[in-house]
Amino acid sequence: MENNDKVHEEQQPVTPIDAQVTQVCGPNTTPYVVRPGDTMFSIARQFGVSLDALIAANPQIPDPSQIRPGQIVCIPQTVCPTGTFAYIVQPGDTMFSIARRFNVPLQELIDANPQIPDPARLVPGQTVCVPITAPPPTQCPPGTFSYTVQPGDSMFTIAQRFGVSLNALIAANPQIPNPNLIFPGQIVCVPTGAPGPCPPGTFPYTVQPGDSMFSIARKFGVPLDALIRANPQIPNPNLIFPGQIVCVPGTRPPGQCPPGTFAYTVRPGDSMFSIAQRFGVSLNALIAANPQIPNPNEIFPGQIVCVPNR
Repeated sequence: MENNDKVHEEQQPVTPIDAQVTQVCGPNTTPYVVRPGDTMFSIARQFGVSLDALIAANPQIPDPSQIRPGQIVCIPQTVCPTGTFAYIVQPGDTMFSIARRFNVPLQELIDANPQIPDPARLVPGQTVCVPITAPPPTQCPPGTFSYTVQPGDSMFTIAQRFGVSLNALIAANPQIPNPNLIFPGQIVCVPTGAPGPCPPGTFPYTVQPGDSMFSIARKFGVPLDALIRANPQIPNPNLIFPGQIVCVPGTRPPGQCPPGTFAYTVRPGDSMFSIAQRFGVSLNALIAANPQIPNPNEIFPGQIVCVPNR
């Protein structure tokens, strides 16, 4: 009878480790397998999270002072500050290889991660905050426009989004050595084609964070239906995103530029001060010529600014 029980025990199915991890760790956490010598304190320090946050993320561990090798501890994901994006460390990664991969100075990468006590010792699953480096304003040549890569983007999805071929998109970006490896904050040059991204009778507007088709229609004083009809390349008008081009009906917002001025389309990085300097006019004169701009400190790519003739 004893032997039968023993056989019965040995035939019980064993839960796979992956299934155990799925059961133990919730969303926004990363599983970590405890190693000999680990404590909750040393794990918290290793991953740059507070001990309280680590304990709170592991309610399945009844006594945090007693953990054992092979046990699963769930690491809360580090929230990266503005100006950086989160990168999850892969096996074999080092701070040097991550810095080289994303083209940022090594010291700048280290400085952006004060939560990592020893930059020479990274662990797979750890979060590294990578600074977003600003590309030079002249990066994109004529016939293209710049698009800032968002989390989850790939060259294929960007090509689909803007209605260009993948080969054309890759050819327009020789500065990207591996088209399969792009990252948030990077600039991709999207071919516009000839004669431009928008047909005659419309002008291009670059979508800004927080924009919707409704807010763009209201901003430029055009009916929402007319704005939607002018953009058949946008399959879902309820889903637009920063960096996308929306074609606004009209050669320019009606009556925006008075006689004695000419229209200038704002480019990324422009300010009223830099435009005034570029065209050799005073800042006050430029602001006075644009009463339709309620806040001269807030202008955006694709907007029309009226520049006084000298």
